[in-house]
Amino acid sequence: MSGLVILGAGGHGRSLVELLRALGGWDLVGLVDGAPPAGPVLGVPVLGDEAVLPGLWAAGVRQAVIAIGNNAARLAAAERLRALGFGFPSLVHPSAVLAGSARLGQGVVVLPRVVLGAGARVGDFAILNSGCIVEHDADIGAGAHVAPGAVLPGHVTVGARALLGAGCCCVVGAKIGADAVVGAGAAVTQEVPAGATVGGVPARVLGAGQSELHFQKDR
Repeated sequence: MSGLVILGAGGHGRSLVELLRALGGWDLVGLVDGAPPAGPVLGVPVLGDEAVLPGLWAAGVRQAVIAIGNNAARLAAAERLRALGFGFPSLVHPSAVLAGSARLGQGVVVLPRVVLGAGARVGDFAILNSGCIVEHDADIGAGAHVAPGAVLPGHVTVGARALLGAGCCCVVGAKIGADAVVGAGAAVTQEVPAGATVGGVPARVLGAGQSELHFQKDR
């Protein structure tokens, strides 16, 4: 058993508690959150804010999972924990289907029923959420989030910190820029510029930046 802490006690934190239970083999010592809920989360104690992390590391807890929905904030938190010496396992739900040639970076979370195709690459701290399909030779940037039910066919490129909303889809070879947001149910048929927010069928530019559509409320 390896000691592990989850940073974040919101909705994504609950998902990761269940993921770790499904995997087994981890000693989950607790959750850390600056605005904690009252009481335990699914029976797991909330230990306090990030001020407790050095003590946890000194006590032998060496691994952490970042349960923060906001992509940029998740990457920033990872850098803070890396500076303290924590490592970041990638967690793959037992029901996910990963090709043998797919590659995951550090701290990637793969939730139930995900399909990851041949030669696909997933960058550090990305989230592949429940039931999404990321097909062959896709390239998912660091800190990106592919939401539940999204479908990415072959050779799709997703930039760092981009967010692909629930149920969206893309044409083969689509390119989605860094920090872009693709709205829920959108159909991407042409390149999405970095920082753009797109939605609709076919997807069109709606605005700039992830704050435009409040897709990332989970802490």
